[in-house]
Amino acid sequence: MKEFKIILSTLLLIGLISCTPKTQNVTKVDVESVVDLPSEIEKVVKTDQEWKAELTEQEYYVIRDKGTERPHTSNLLDNKEAGVYTCKACSLPLFSSHTKYKSGTGWPSYYEPIKKDYIKEDTDYNLGYARTEVVCARCDGHLGHVFPDGPKPTGLRYCINGVSLGFEKAEEDADKP
Repeated sequence: MKEFKIILSTLLLIGLISCTPKTQNVTKVDVESVVDLPSEIEKVVKTDQEWKAELTEQEYYVIRDKGTERPHTSNLLDNKEAGVYTCKACSLPLFSSHTKYKSGTGWPSYYEPIKKDYIKEDTDYNLGYARTEVVCARCDGHLGHVFPDGPKPTGLRYCINGVSLGFEKAEEDADKP
């Protein structure tokens, strides 16, 4: 397991160093026409047994145990459809497809969340140095990390495990150019 973490750390570092953001031309999404945006976030609290019953083994590993999926394995990585990315564990809307871009890291990346209040940030030292972990504000599920090397307008890269996300496709007539 220790060797796996060292290999994964090395791959992550290489991915970060070689990261060059490539913004995508995705139709702007009227998020509220796709999902309901809660004005208040009511916490979702479940036991480990309840989470294990609802999530796949991989989802549980990433979302509850703060693991990382292998790069380039997410079916959402190359998704270019207009819509909203939600928390896989509790369905809280997190990111609009309009803010998604190709970072070159192997994980879905976004330059900003739908609402800053929908995510929480914490410091993670799992790789031996400080990183900013991103978790869902409703269920505290691990999403990924945020880095200060993203594109304009925010300069941020929310590097998110695809297995932590669901996707709600926008209706064609709900899209706005």
